[in-house]
Amino acid sequence: MTEGNRLLAGRYEVGALIGRGGMSDVHVGTDIRLGRRVAIKLLKPALATDPRFRVLFREEAQKAARMAHPTIVRVFDAGEETVREPNGIESQVPYIVMEFVDGRLLKDIVAEGPLEPKEAVRIVSGILTALEYSHRALLVHRDIKPGNVMVTQNGQVKVMDFGIARAVSDNSATVSDTSAVLGTAQYFSPEQARGETVDARTDLYSTGVVLFELLTGRPPFRGDRAAAVAYQHISEAAVAPSMINPRVSPSIDSVVLRALVKDKFQRFQTAAEFRQDLEDASAGGVPPRKPPAGDFNSTLLGVNPSATAGSEATLRQLSTPADTRSIRTQNRPPVAWIWVGIIALAVMLVAVVIWVANLPPATIGNNLSVNVPSVAGQLYDQGAAKLTGAGLKTTRLEQASSTVENGHIISTEPSGGEKVAQNTTVLVTVSSGKTPTSIPSLSNLTVEAAKTALQSRKLAMGTNTPENSATITAGTVIRSDPAASTAAREGDVVNLFISTGLVAIPSVVGADIGNANTQLGELQLTISPVADSSCAGNKVTSQSITGDQPQRSTITLTYCSG
Repeated sequence: MTEGNRLLAGRYEVGALIGRGGMSDVHVGTDIRLGRRVAIKLLKPALATDPRFRVLFREEAQKAARMAHPTIVRVFDAGEETVREPNGIESQVPYIVMEFVDGRLLKDIVAEGPLEPKEAVRIVSGILTALEYSHRALLVHRDIKPGNVMVTQNGQVKVMDFGIARAVSDNSATVSDTSAVLGTAQYFSPEQARGETVDARTDLYSTGVVLFELLTGRPPFRGDRAAAVAYQHISEAAVAPSMINPRVSPSIDSVVLRALVKDKFQRFQTAAEFRQDLEDASAGGVPPRKPPAGDFNSTLLGVNPSATAGSEATLRQLSTPADTRSIRTQNRPPVAWIWVGIIALAVMLVAVVIWVANLPPATIGNNLSVNVPSVAGQLYDQGAAKLTGAGLKTTRLEQASSTVENGHIISTEPSGGEKVAQNTTVLVTVSSGKTPTSIPSLSNLTVEAAKTALQSRKLAMGTNTPENSATITAGTVIRSDPAASTAAREGDVVNLFISTGLVAIPSVVGADIGNANTQLGELQLTISPVADSSCAGNKVTSQSITGDQPQRSTITLTYCSG
């Protein structure tokens, strides 16, 4: 692997540096085997010798590879490359090959100022769609921020860097587990700032911070030091975005402030719930105030519900001597009442079970779930109408496709035939047509070389039309139709015009000898003039050749010189 033209695994050509992170550098690259652009993430050399960082980097590739969704940047390949340092020592540098996203970082977009509320809602809805998918796969991102979100040229939202996510089921995963920075302080959740266990609601808080910044042009909490910002996340309430940007509606204010609630039991519990309320608020509705998810143990025992069960705060509260605990100002209900309530609840559950068991089989669940209609291959409007008619909601995503026509549905998630609850949101992936590309410059290439250049961009070679040329060598391309640099899509046909090696010589008899020299000189011909003193007027009286002749031929012109 040389510094000037690095090649990984014999197929990935490393190009210019396009981004830097805490652990790695990102380069644009080319997969020369498939002829496509990719992004290549290389672990920084200073960290490559540390086995711990190499393990983290390898885990990043494995976890990100599990994510296969239009709103998440795909991982294609990963491995390690042997590099020889200037001192002669060889080392292993891990790399990850990812989907190349042609677009802009969200942090660069918001740096230009607040977005229109409609556009901010659209982008955040895309982020929440990605989180809904990852949370369903039991992965928490834990570093949602504008620097990890891309917006493509056609407006598609892409979330990156799921590498620091951990399985939700890993109850020991806290931000203090690693010295690597797990997020940026401005986007920390209160539980991250306290070093507590994190879950999917941590991502929803960070998404609320991003939404606040898109609406106002700045994060809700700022400070000179990361510790100061983290303290604000724990103890200070955020202001309503409309106090900074009056264009923000009160409905959107309420959604943002609920996403930024300190107690994770009081904020949104799922990405789908967050997205639904946000879209309703953007449409002018008033999102309903849903009761927080209760904690049975905390409610029953009177423990502070904001403390994580089993956390240091809870243990400290329960281990405090009885004489030092604060005196309750409200008497706890008698234990007998609690048991009466439990028995009454059990009786009701038994009654419901008996009632359901005696229902006719055909009526059970008829109004609780629906089958997702199969709409793949249909136009989006037709498919969306079928899904809506079945009692489902739809979210449209666009993706380039070489097999499905523009505007037709590629797939749905959940897929057709699956049974889901009514009002479930179905992600509908719609074809935006074949992947955009452009016509390469083919002039002066042989036909075979031109064909290879077209194939590298997944374009098809059409007809080869012979054409005379005074300068282009026989058998090489003069021009293409469409012309070079013209926008195209993969699979388009490009016609070529091939030089015959001949030049069409016009008749210049009767023309002034000076004009004749100029006209024939432009054809790259060798002119041999012969003066005829028997006549006057400088007119050409004859020429030795005409019509199609080999390039750079010699032509004799006889003209009057008397």
